[in-house]
Amino acid sequence: MSRISATFSRLSSLHQKAFIPYIMAGDPTLSQTERLVLMLESAGADLIELGVPFSDPVADGPTIQRASDRALRGGTSLNSIFDMIVSLRKRTEIPLILMTYCNPIYAVGIARFWEKAVAVGIDGVIIPDLPLEEAQPFLSGHAEVDLIFLTAPTTLESRMKKIAYVARGMIYDVALTGVTGAPLTDRVAAKAHLEQLKSLTALPVVAGFGVATPEDACDLAAVADGVVMGSVLVRLIESARWTELVETVSLFKRALPVAGRLDQRPR
Repeated sequence: MSRISATFSRLSSLHQKAFIPYIMAGDPTLSQTERLVLMLESAGADLIELGVPFSDPVADGPTIQRASDRALRGGTSLNSIFDMIVSLRKRTEIPLILMTYCNPIYAVGIARFWEKAVAVGIDGVIIPDLPLEEAQPFLSGHAEVDLIFLTAPTTLESRMKKIAYVARGMIYDVALTGVTGAPLTDRVAAKAHLEQLKSLTALPVVAGFGVATPEDACDLAAVADGVVMGSVLVRLIESARWTELVETVSLFKRALPVAGRLDQRPR
């Protein structure tokens, strides 16, 4: 069982939902990213998503694009992130998920990427610009790392079934049609889509994009098994408000509903 699966299993036994903060690796520096991961864990994070800076982050809004630019200007690369995770793994076992794009993986080679990911202790990888039809080369040779697929409001049920068939660890449901940091204007539609996806898979389903308030997190987590929040935290890092960052993670974690109270569906 992967660390991701084990974490969701543990949370389920405690009737809890997962809180997954996103930060950009290398923003402001990799050594500070290492410190931030430990701070987020102590504040209540259950899993942590680390962005890999990329020059054309098509899924990301302005806040995370700026973070990516800062990290790239500081010299952050996929290989230097691997080195940072080696150091980090001496201090924590929290599940770590990389959010990257295809090009950084192609630059090091797909086989070499998976080999390094396993060696350093990465638990999952999200590749938002990887179509399901082109995913086969990425589905081989990574038994110890979960390839996490995205679904969106525009994803048809037939396609969700295909994604559910090959997915591992969890499925990430994008709660809105847009980029990270965009406002979540229709929680009802987002929850309906989550319900539909959850009816098609036994894997944990998490919701992200547009989670900007504790109310957003609580409402989506009434259906989802967890929520991802990124842009709010990245803005706090951008303005060097680290104390507020820890307080925010604690606040959002406490806001998540207890499974079984707001979510009465059979598991």
